[in-house]
Amino acid sequence: MKIAEIADKLGLEVVNEGQWEREAKCCYASDMLSDVLANGGEGCLWITRQSHPNIVAVAAIRGMAGIIITGGKQISPDTIEKAGQEQVMIFSTPKQTCELAGMLYMLLSNEVERG
Repeated sequence: MKIAEIADKLGLEVVNEGQWEREAKCCYASDMLSDVLANGGEGCLWITRQSHPNIVAVAAIRGMAGIIITGGKQISPDTIEKAGQEQVMIFSTPKQTCELAGMLYMLLSNEVERG
């Protein structure tokens, strides 16, 4: 499913412009950068409460489809700037990680079942 469609269906706030047509294959929820480096998959949407610039580097290294920052956290201008440079989409939501992960899982699962 394209990340633009996911953002629309889940009511995600777009933090920066980027690759709207990119496909998201899965989601991964973690706040530990080392965990995401070891286990985050290419094409996944990463759900986290972290908002510092290092999240962009991790997402770029792993080839992730984008980052969703939960809990309504403020995102630093440095993170947004780095995301633009690395062409990593960032979204924000006031929803908590568990709630958003469940919603995204159901959305992606339904897409797989139909496809």
